[in-house]
Amino acid sequence: LSGSPALRLPDRNSASPRRSPSPSQPPMARRSAPLLRRLVSSAPPLPGHGGGARRTVTYMPRPGDGTPRPVTLIPGDGIGPLVTGAVEQVMEAMHAPVYFESYDVHGDMPAVPPAVIESIRRNKVCLKGGLATPVGGGVSSLNMQLRKELDLFASLVNCANVPGLPTRHQNVDIVVIRENTEGEYSGLEHEVVPGVVESLKVITKFCSERIAKYAFEYAYLNYRKKVTAVHKANIMKLADGLFLESCREIAAKYPSIEYNEIIVDNCCMQLVSRPEQFDVMGYT
Repeated sequence: LSGSPALRLPDRNSASPRRSPSPSQPPMARRSAPLLRRLVSSAPPLPGHGGGARRTVTYMPRPGDGTPRPVTLIPGDGIGPLVTGAVEQVMEAMHAPVYFESYDVHGDMPAVPPAVIESIRRNKVCLKGGLATPVGGGVSSLNMQLRKELDLFASLVNCANVPGLPTRHQNVDIVVIRENTEGEYSGLEHEVVPGVVESLKVITKFCSERIAKYAFEYAYLNYRKKVTAVHKANIMKLADGLFLESCREIAAKYPSIEYNEIIVDNCCMQLVSRPEQFDVMGYT
């Protein structure tokens, strides 16, 4: 087996990349560029700026010249390969100017291989399937390692009605933005004495302001009208109190966007009873 590259078994700890075929025909690779340019040129103008300046979608790079770009691919575990495989098929069908550097990474590895981190830093974009998370045992998950190593501080989730698909609630269009590196997700735990475990929730002003600014900037650039801070400051008066203080300071810099706060208990009830009232939601 070792003499035949086609039959060589992958080393799960090496995580060597498997490159998908790079789009070698320039016309095919550049086929999507005109469409992207038309989408950008058709964006509505900025209020008060005549017809000149235009607002772009949040944190999205401007369309390039159609030159194929590498994207790090981590198929992952469980249904991960099915999901990422479907995305690859869509990209191929659209003749999108991207190609994938695939890495064999799994949740039972002790750490994220350095080559994977290097690839993500170099490519700036990573498509990742689900990675199995170990339960108990004091082992940090690879998901947490990726967040900390790359400082992936913002988790953004969209929830909206799909046209033509009947649902209990209509006119739902929510964006949930979560601070991804601290709070309960810090993973700071230790056993003080046998039978006594401390789990620390760390909140900093820097990270609170950063996630609040991200939420308001997202709302502004995407024509959203309201940002809601979700918290538990009625109990965690110092930690979530600092988070709310930071949100209020950032909100004052965006007077055109409505800002309100809601306790997480009430928020859960409102989400299942009247979800259409929410727009952008931020929490730590």
